[in-house]
Amino acid sequence: MTDRASSARRTLVLGEALIDIVRRHDGSTSEHVGGSPLNVALGLAALDEAVDFATRYGDDERGRRIAQTLADGGVHPLPGSAEAVRTSTAVAMIDENAAATYEFDLVWDLPSTPVSAQTVHLHTGSIAAVLEPGGSEVVAALEVAREGSTISYDPNVRLQIMTDLDAARVRIEQIIALSDVVKASDEDVAALYPGHAVPDVLRAWGTLGAALVIVTRGREGVVASVTATGEVVSEPTRATRVEDTVGAGDSFMAGLLSGLLERGLLGGPGSRARLAAASLADIRPALERGLATSAITVGRAGAYAPSRTEL
Repeated sequence: MTDRASSARRTLVLGEALIDIVRRHDGSTSEHVGGSPLNVALGLAALDEAVDFATRYGDDERGRRIAQTLADGGVHPLPGSAEAVRTSTAVAMIDENAAATYEFDLVWDLPSTPVSAQTVHLHTGSIAAVLEPGGSEVVAALEVAREGSTISYDPNVRLQIMTDLDAARVRIEQIIALSDVVKASDEDVAALYPGHAVPDVLRAWGTLGAALVIVTRGREGVVASVTATGEVVSEPTRATRVEDTVGAGDSFMAGLLSGLLERGLLGGPGSRARLAAASLADIRPALERGLATSAITVGRAGAYAPSRTEL
């Protein structure tokens, strides 16, 4: 099994780090460090995983906030991460009915050679996997990493950016074919495959190559499909109190990956083989951890990353 305590065994997260800017109709504005891959990286580190993060942010005030957040969370940004021409932003404009419209100012490519000999697992997803030129660089990194590392992926569809859904679907399916674990939301599935039932999409993604496919459904919990056995299970949320749902899916992913790494079902070619032969009973403890971490996150404001002692 993977030795989680060994600093020689590390998880690499590839993806965007940005500043979320919320502008409300009353004129107030707030800014928060964000990005789905960043949230997953912080979530894994909070669960005592050794995490490297290949990202891009500028050497500016907002970029320094991101760097400090990563440092505080125990995440190691790879060299070159702070060399973007500016820090990416996502502006959410909230109207009097609490409806949001978005504007993005994104800069995305990858630091060079992000995959090292110490990388036993790689996670990616969201904007980083489809926005060029970084999207093609992410695919190339996955192809290199697959020889020695397991791979997980969260499409995290953003319609404001992925305006050509046909092209996005091709890229997303390309990455699923390289992945061992795929987690998406029911909203992602509806956007990518309108009119298709979730179980059908789960099976299709398993056919592409993913050994474990999970769809999160908000208050309805999750649906998980184990490709090797054909088992499909629905699990309710473990949340008893909801403050907000910011980062809930990312927290679930961090908890799930932590559990799979701990059981030796992720973390290198041998782990890939074990996951490919796993049953639902083998995977259930990791599924339970993902449900537990996301339940804690939704009970707190913002994308809170729970620690092991809170589980």
